[in-house]
Amino acid sequence: MNGTAMRIALFTHSVNPRGGVVHTLELGRALHEAGQDVTIFAPSVGGAPMFRASPCRVVLAPAAAHGNDTVMMVQTRIDALKAALLEEGASGFDVLHAQDGIGGNALADLREAGSIRGFVRTVHHLDAFDNPRLSAWQRRAYADADTVLCVSDTWTRKMRDEFGVTASTVNNGVDVARFRDVGSTDVCTEFGLSGKPMVLAVGGIEERKNTLQLLEAFALLRQTHAEAQLVLAGGASLLDHDTYTQRFIARAAQVGLRIGKHEPIVVTGPLEDAAIPALLQRADVVSMMSLREGFGLVVLEALAAGTPVVVSQIEPFTGYLDERVCCWAQPDDATSIGDALRRALHERGGVDFERAVPELLARFSWRESARRHIALYANHVQRIMQPLGA
Repeated sequence: MNGTAMRIALFTHSVNPRGGVVHTLELGRALHEAGQDVTIFAPSVGGAPMFRASPCRVVLAPAAAHGNDTVMMVQTRIDALKAALLEEGASGFDVLHAQDGIGGNALADLREAGSIRGFVRTVHHLDAFDNPRLSAWQRRAYADADTVLCVSDTWTRKMRDEFGVTASTVNNGVDVARFRDVGSTDVCTEFGLSGKPMVLAVGGIEERKNTLQLLEAFALLRQTHAEAQLVLAGGASLLDHDTYTQRFIARAAQVGLRIGKHEPIVVTGPLEDAAIPALLQRADVVSMMSLREGFGLVVLEALAAGTPVVVSQIEPFTGYLDERVCCWAQPDDATSIGDALRRALHERGGVDFERAVPELLARFSWRESARRHIALYANHVQRIMQPLGA
């Protein structure tokens, strides 16, 4: 690109605060600050705005409501992104980069139709779908991409070894100032968050987040910390987690833990953007007991807020964390999780917030992520612009 700013289009699946959407917005900001011309595309139902402001241009693609039909939801968002990109002039962008399967299929459709030369896809993680159409969409979104990126070495290896796809690793990042310079918020008062201690998990109630096992561990913790409170924050997912949520509610009742404001378990649902940094600072410990993650950005965010974290001792976490910066637990063992929560509550789990945590956070900056993306984008553009047969 000879040092000239690229026109970059980033595609995300939603305007809601999910990890992939946060990644898109933060990457867009870092690319913008590096002098690139960035436009972010996102489907929007009913004109809903992007949950966080961006210095980049944001195109909201009008998408129809879909009820509880996941297949129809995905199709309408694919169609919305295609229409929005064509209206904006697809050929005017140097790089078209999808962060998920919805954007990936929109670009795959346009590539097949000859409207674009190619596209980049970041695989954060892959899900197991019972519906064959969802599975096919998921595969096509990376299989048809010209350049595949992953946010951890774990997933780069998985893509190579399990799916035969060559990918490059690009780091996630964390805006340390955002989680340290927290303004006032009424979230604690609004939900009656007065637990001593307060255990926080971000992402709502999901099987992938292992929320039922965390519930079992929390019940054990309450045996020694009778005033403890479990806060399940966020959860603006496009997928249907109702069945798993009902299991969670039923099990909470069986172990005698009430759910609601001022109760031992508080489920906030989606929150305003400023609430998550405030909760991360207010919490005594943050739990990240996921069974499957692409990276697990909340871990870095919690550490940036100065809060100890209990983390599943599995990949990708074992690839960038160690016992100096977190308390490990086995995600399939409630006793292990409960013991790790207790360790984290005792002298902050022995986490080295003086040296090891700052060193970790310094390794994962959005500026460095943008630099890596720009280099990979340049290679991608050179490759897709090669004449056929070259």
